[in-house]
Amino acid sequence: MTALLAPLVVLLNGLAAGVLLGTQLGGWPLLAALPPDRYVHAHAFFATRYDPAMPICLLGTLVGDLLLGLGGQQAAARLLCLVAALLAAATIAISITKNVPINKWIGTIDPENLPENFAELDPRGRWGPWNRRRSVLAVLALVANCAALSVLL
Repeated sequence: MTALLAPLVVLLNGLAAGVLLGTQLGGWPLLAALPPDRYVHAHAFFATRYDPAMPICLLGTLVGDLLLGLGGQQAAARLLCLVAALLAAATIAISITKNVPINKWIGTIDPENLPENFAELDPRGRWGPWNRRRSVLAVLALVANCAALSVLL
C-alpha cells in the first residue's frame, strides 16, 4: 500500500502547493494591484476555477498522510507523514475559515455596482495574508512528504 499511496500523496500535495504558490507569484499580485471593480470581477473569476480540484488535493493529502503516518513501518517516515498531515489540516482550516468565505462573498458582489462602503469592506487586506499562510503551510507539507518519500526509498 505504501508504494502506491506515498507517491500519490506527494502528487496531490504538490498540485495543491503549486497552485497556492502560483497565487503568490502571479494571482495575488495582480488582484492586489487592480482597482476595486476589476478586483471583484477577477477574484470571482479565479475563485471558481479551483473547485473541486483544490479541495480534492488537500483532502487527499490529509487522508493519505494520516494513513501513511498511522500505518507505515518506518518510524521516521510515519513521523514526517504525520507532520505533513498536520500542515495539510492547517491549510484546510485556513481555507475553510478565512479564504473560502471571502471568495463566496466576493462572488455575490456585482463589480458594476459595488457597495458604497466597499473601500471599508475590501477583503484584500485579510485575504492576502491568509492565502500566504496557507501557501507556506502547503509547501512545508510538501517538503515533509518529499522527505518521507526519500526515507521510504
